[in-house]
Amino acid sequence: MSRPVETRLPTLEDAARLAAAASPLLPPSVQHLFDPRSVLSHMLFDEYVFRLTLHVVRATGLDAAPRQWLTVDDLVAKAGLEPRRSVVPVSWMLRHLASRGVFACDDGRFMADGALPAVDAAEVLAAQKLHDAGCLPSYSVAEAAARDYPAFLRGERTGEEVLLAPARLPLWTHYFSNDNALYAVNNRVGAAALERWTNGGATTILELGGGLGSGTAAVLERLSAAGRLDTVAAYRFTELVRGFLRRAQRVAERFPGVPLTFGVLDIDRPFGEQDVRPASVSIVYAVNTLHVANDLAFTLREIRRALTPGGQLIISECVRPRPGQTVYPEFVFNLMETFRAPQLHAEYRPNGGFLTPEQWSAALDAAGFTDVRTFPDIARIRDVVREFDVAAIGATSTP
Repeated sequence: MSRPVETRLPTLEDAARLAAAASPLLPPSVQHLFDPRSVLSHMLFDEYVFRLTLHVVRATGLDAAPRQWLTVDDLVAKAGLEPRRSVVPVSWMLRHLASRGVFACDDGRFMADGALPAVDAAEVLAAQKLHDAGCLPSYSVAEAAARDYPAFLRGERTGEEVLLAPARLPLWTHYFSNDNALYAVNNRVGAAALERWTNGGATTILELGGGLGSGTAAVLERLSAAGRLDTVAAYRFTELVRGFLRRAQRVAERFPGVPLTFGVLDIDRPFGEQDVRPASVSIVYAVNTLHVANDLAFTLREIRRALTPGGQLIISECVRPRPGQTVYPEFVFNLMETFRAPQLHAEYRPNGGFLTPEQWSAALDAAGFTDVRTFPDIARIRDVVREFDVAAIGATSTP
């Protein structure tokens, strides 16, 4: 029989304590993005993902050998899961649950002390509805992933079929939106960094992996509010998923005076073959895109080649606070092979998915960039707020 777990939904008071701890380390321009109400939404969603993870582990039989120390490979084999695709997400799930004390972890082996606790994910969803219903698109995406995870782990469906089927486009339309505070924080931090790190002169911007255009909208809104929209001499929006690209073009209707163009670009192919000339743009911008580059070193070299001397790469990313630490977006995106299985590098890309601040710095240094910086300074903030995982990263292209 499942044992009840002692769990308590986070409260606004809990969120206020975390917000107060982070506030002195945040630039004034983004402090409002991490107020108690916003922080509580992140805490609630983290709890929701924790409970969904428990459900998936139970549904796939990964809890079938209690009180036995087993490796991830052992557990995958015992549960009859497809090993090539399962090892990364199963490892993440077990480590995520171990961080909450559900599994014990020792030198890559895991053990559950008896039956897993019974938890109610719907309780968290109800709390989020009362607190801020604008965040519910993130819950819909996570619930869709959880529902199909068992079939994915058994090898019956691909992650692309689960997440990118045409019928799922409405999920992403609402998820990648500035009305969804759980995602919009990435767009807003990136826009604040771009405004801060550009000098006010004419800029030519190449955006990579722009999705449905919410990051673009956040940048243009920020520049408009600062009276600097006319400094955008050219803005080239690119996206690989054509369904996303078609929807993103609606951004142009909101900013009719901005010279926006739209097209397909694959960050894993040479940019020159895709009509991006060397030294042709002053800013390369991306929100939650570069961590899915198959060969990060190659993509960074292509970006540097596209930038003018002194041009800037500015990315807004979910940043892993420390090596091995799990962050909740990985629950969904570990379904995607491009996310979980890129080419690895011992120094700066030891795993798929998100990178730490130090790994980003090492990757950019290796690609020949200089003046690598983060906004806000996540390396300081993580010492007082362990789960803080949003930052923009900037670097300069030198001859």
